[in-house]
Amino acid sequence: MADPSVFQPLFPEEHTLGPLQELASALVKECLGLSGPASRSVQDALHPKLRAMNSYYTYKIEGQHTRPADIERALRKDFDADAALARKQRVAIAHMDTEEQFEKKLTGTAPRALFDTSLVCSIHGALYGKLPVEDRFTEEHAPIIPGELRTRDVKAGLHIAPPSADVAGLLQAWADRYQRLAGTELLLIGVACSHHRLAWIHPFIDGNGRTARLHSHLVLDSMGLTQGLWSPMRGLARTQELYYAKLNNADRLRRIDYDGRGPLSQEDLIAFAGYFLETCLDQARFMRDQLDLGSMKNRLRSLLNFLQERPWQIGSEKSLIKREALEALHYVAIAGSLDRSRFIAMTGLGDRTGRRVLASLLDYGLLSAQSTRAPVTFAIPLASLGLLFPNLWPEVETD
Repeated sequence: MADPSVFQPLFPEEHTLGPLQELASALVKECLGLSGPASRSVQDALHPKLRAMNSYYTYKIEGQHTRPADIERALRKDFDADAALARKQRVAIAHMDTEEQFEKKLTGTAPRALFDTSLVCSIHGALYGKLPVEDRFTEEHAPIIPGELRTRDVKAGLHIAPPSADVAGLLQAWADRYQRLAGTELLLIGVACSHHRLAWIHPFIDGNGRTARLHSHLVLDSMGLTQGLWSPMRGLARTQELYYAKLNNADRLRRIDYDGRGPLSQEDLIAFAGYFLETCLDQARFMRDQLDLGSMKNRLRSLLNFLQERPWQIGSEKSLIKREALEALHYVAIAGSLDRSRFIAMTGLGDRTGRRVLASLLDYGLLSAQSTRAPVTFAIPLASLGLLFPNLWPEVETD
């Protein structure tokens, strides 16, 4: 029978919580004002790109990522002829689908209820269940059964994971502790601590890190903090060496009498939690700056200038982009969908020229429509990120 004391403390002692509570409070304050300056139109256009970015970054941490352009191709069902690359494409899509599925499924769920063993297994089950059978193998060619707890002992880096016979009991102890948390700040500290302790249990034969990261993301989303606009995955990947170092340090044994009361180091758990919350705060602040509508018009102007100077082939004609489209494009980005005739009228261009400009913007992907006559809505093609949202996903610019 599993001894739940082996990975104590699961949560820091009350007298140590001050600095973590300050970070948690700052994160809540930042997130409350996150989407205020951003239009719904821009947010809706960004969400699919951010979901792809989350997938890219969580697999980059594992060294199993593919290029952003390959993810974009996979979304169009264009999988590479190379079997290894095609598998990475399928894995990326599976993550995106799972993230979207569980965000919708868990809407309205109390955050405390998300610290549940069945949810953790369901996340893992979805990540691998969406893959064909031939993709469900570890690097050592061991089969991966979606959502099933491991049945053999493993070592993850320097960490010797607890015996497989103890996994179910430890996972239940993990759930019991974090489900008792009450209050936003304590829940946020719990998200950080639970992330490490879930990785420490290493409940599955493979996919533990990506399951833990997605679980943390989903709890934050259910708390209304991410609003679909940021995720810890990007920040953890961009500080990958520090992420691994903090994770490894939090595996260490208690060193002195003042280092908590359990066998594991409380100091290092607090350090990991602080790093995790600081990373979340950094990501929320970064997205607030990215969503600044005050500079959106200038960014759209720069993109139109860029496209005007670099025409591309559309069928038998070249694209046609005019700077006069700025007001109409900015209106769609801020206010929402617009009838095609109204869009053309707002450009001040002649009907034929206006139609060509509109067709070019649709072809590039800066506008989208459900049919050839439907109103146009704002969209964000992958190639535009470097100018519209600088440094959001830098790998796109170097792809």
